[in-house]
Amino acid sequence: MNTLDIRPMGSCLGAAIHGIDVRTMDDATEQAVKAAMAEHRVMVIRDQHLTPDEQKAFSLRFGPLMALPYVKPLDGHPEVIAVLKEADEVKVSTFGSWWHADFSYLEEPPVYSILHAKELPPRGGDTLFADMCAAWDGLSPGMQALLEPLNVMHSGFVYGTKVVDDGGRNQTRGVVISKGNADADVERAHPLVRVHGPTGRKALFASPTYTTRLEDMTEAESKPILEFLYQHIARPEFTLRQVWQDHDLLMWDNRAVVHLAVNDYDGYRRLLHRTTAGRERPYGVAA
Repeated sequence: MNTLDIRPMGSCLGAAIHGIDVRTMDDATEQAVKAAMAEHRVMVIRDQHLTPDEQKAFSLRFGPLMALPYVKPLDGHPEVIAVLKEADEVKVSTFGSWWHADFSYLEEPPVYSILHAKELPPRGGDTLFADMCAAWDGLSPGMQALLEPLNVMHSGFVYGTKVVDDGGRNQTRGVVISKGNADADVERAHPLVRVHGPTGRKALFASPTYTTRLEDMTEAESKPILEFLYQHIARPEFTLRQVWQDHDLLMWDNRAVVHLAVNDYDGYRRLLHRTTAGRERPYGVAA
């Protein structure tokens, strides 16, 4: 890692790497990048010029590629989605604009998400991250003892049969999402406190996007605890703001962070290509 130019971005997570081309990494550089990713959990590699095939080749270094459910992929590339908002789309929701870990409701949620900046607005469109390891460490011993044995229910209900279809009026056109899927209504239990494998650290694993309730509790009974956690993880000292630069290649570890896309660039076009690598069934401390 001494040969890499690695610059920490935040006090608790995130690093930027300069001066490499991911298309031509040798084995030693690859291992150093993976070590940096394990330590920092959010990583941006500056100034990368990748085709979809080259982005897929880089992503494969971190695990098998995953085609995302319910989201239309890029033509000819089933493992790539275009995260696009057009300049004429104003006052509409954008893809991923609430705190979440990607597709956490799956039996084996994705591990790594990778975004490549293709076209950026002159300002805005940042991505926010919250460090779920630091958020866990910031809880009192009493709260940690309460939470550690619990499971939490995750569901893809936002793609399911209970969501009212507004005909796309309030959703960007660039990301085509399938709704009304009965299998997305299924709830799955995952540990509320999962283990981040590369470091062994404990991390909270819940989000307002995909979490419905605590296992064996009603939504009403669960709400006070979950609402407290959602406010807790968003505290500024646990967060990182990725201010995009042209040709950034950004990746993060869904086992240890949640993120959201800031929708503050009406009137400008924004396009990123997204790949997803690796899958893992979340496991808690007992496992």
